[in-house]
Amino acid sequence: MPEPQLSAIRITPLGDRALVIELGEDASEAAALRVRALTEHFLQQPLAGVLDVVPAVCSLALHYDPLKVENVADDGAVYAVLAAQVGARLEKLVTQAAAAATTYEVPVCYGGAFGEDLEELAQSHALSVDQVIALHTAPLYRVQMLGFAPGFAYLAGLDDALATPRKVTPRTSVPAGSVAIGGELTGIYPLDLPGGWHIIGRSPVQLFDPNADPPTPFVVGDRVRFVAITAEEYQRLLREGRWR
Repeated sequence: MPEPQLSAIRITPLGDRALVIELGEDASEAAALRVRALTEHFLQQPLAGVLDVVPAVCSLALHYDPLKVENVADDGAVYAVLAAQVGARLEKLVTQAAAAATTYEVPVCYGGAFGEDLEELAQSHALSVDQVIALHTAPLYRVQMLGFAPGFAYLAGLDDALATPRKVTPRTSVPAGSVAIGGELTGIYPLDLPGGWHIIGRSPVQLFDPNADPPTPFVVGDRVRFVAITAEEYQRLLREGRWR
């Protein structure tokens, strides 16, 4: 895997309590693994004052408490000091490998009351419902980033034949567990939320639990494969409250 040159990495401020490490502009698997590796490092060996590390597609943000950053001179240039500390770390970490990704199998009941947009989406692509399900369950998707809502994973790897622009008018409420397509991505709504993606099915798995550690199972770079199940299997798995 080609590694980024240190000169290509940019450190920029995000307000007065965060800085962003930009690793490039591509949304490739290599970029996701680099983001994952650096995120793991800064979480496991945090710099003084850093409160949280938030990964994105090809960047990560370090949120910090300006009063707790170390070695700040009387001029109060907190950002400059922290950016220098981050830069020193990056010189040693550019080639650091990420931990092995986890692969999850996510059961999905497609269509009917669980996937009200499935038939319309199939018709828009001149496909049958069975063809859409086959195309959607075939790839091994990659968690590109988490965002929009706690536990919402943007999954890359959707077959081009299923790419569909988002709805012109979003729904005010989408049930938790809904599996949907938006543009070139697919994802699972972790909570009851508004949304404009096309709902093709629903999964019984719980993707966000504020009382769990971690609260969501997915990490950037993880893999997801969808597995079609019946309505009866959906109800059973929902009662059991566990992964298939």
